[in-house]
Amino acid sequence: MKYNELGNTGITVSEIGIGCEGLNGRDAEFTSQFIDKCFELGINCIDLYSPNPDLRKNLASALRGRRDKFVLQSHLCSIWRNGQYERTRDLDMVKKGFEDMLSELSTDYIDIGMIHYVDAVSDWSNVQESGILDYAMELKKNGVIKAVGMSSHNPDAALTAVESGLIDVLMFSINPCYDLLPASEDCEDLWREESYAGRLTNLDSKRERLYEVCQSRGVGITVMKAFGGGDLLNENSPAGMALTPVQCISYALTRPAVATVFAGAHSIDELIKSAAYETAADKDKDYARAFAEFPRISWEGHCMYCGHCAPCVKKIDIAMVTKLLNLAKAQNEIPETVREHYNLLEARGGDCIGCGACEKRCPFGVKIKENMIEAKRIFGS
Repeated sequence: MKYNELGNTGITVSEIGIGCEGLNGRDAEFTSQFIDKCFELGINCIDLYSPNPDLRKNLASALRGRRDKFVLQSHLCSIWRNGQYERTRDLDMVKKGFEDMLSELSTDYIDIGMIHYVDAVSDWSNVQESGILDYAMELKKNGVIKAVGMSSHNPDAALTAVESGLIDVLMFSINPCYDLLPASEDCEDLWREESYAGRLTNLDSKRERLYEVCQSRGVGITVMKAFGGGDLLNENSPAGMALTPVQCISYALTRPAVATVFAGAHSIDELIKSAAYETAADKDKDYARAFAEFPRISWEGHCMYCGHCAPCVKKIDIAMVTKLLNLAKAQNEIPETVREHYNLLEARGGDCIGCGACEKRCPFGVKIKENMIEAKRIFGS
């Protein structure tokens, strides 16, 4: 299992994480076997959006004696009332829900305290004005949570929160179909058939900017809905053809700032299949050829960081130079971390001799030579 730093939090997460939706309604024995398998596979990051007390208690039992081996991303504002899940912005209910969470999980801390489901800029304002954000900050100050996060499907709301400097982690829905759609306060627009009725071209600029700003500001991204709830894995997918789980995971992990992908699993067999990403062949992880053949979607001229441009005769890591170039262009000034990473590269944009071999290999017709010239101009070498 490969592990990544989660932004600037100091938390290290497995690049394959797991959501707990598949543990709803399951008994303690199954939960224990499931967590045993996670431990065996090296999966250390668990998202726990569900406030179901039985699920939490079963998980607490499964984590007994090894709580410190796992990173729990658990959600504030997600409460259990009248036998079902609710989202709330009532501060008293949020506090009571968090106290219940700690008790039911038999823990005195949560690694990532995720402010749950903020899909509108106005709702982000409400989170601040209602005292919920202050409460999360107080929990962090007291060491009860290690990092403050927010989950969202809307790049407008997410970018507003990230640029405020008040969150450490963003949980966001990322896959090659959702990334094409404009911002919306209704997350169901992401999977409505009519959203994909016309031909779509390239990543939505706000989503692309969101990932780049997260990278430059050190806000780690954890990914939900990498498979689009399973919709991308069949021939009736919004893309017009089926993708594989490995391709979807690979796509998400190559977006800037992404540290882990939460793969949904309702069985141990599904869990093993998700973890098999780690041993998949490079050809199976290669999403570029499939994307280039999508009948309804075009990424013409857009770098996907897929690496098909390699190898370079001057040993330039073209995908990385392009990613750092885009990160620099996303800011009014070049972040020091971006400049430092660029300067540490073995070869840079200025080393390009313009042979054009890379452009012949690119499935998306990216003007790589122009990008290398621009990188030299911006970074100075």
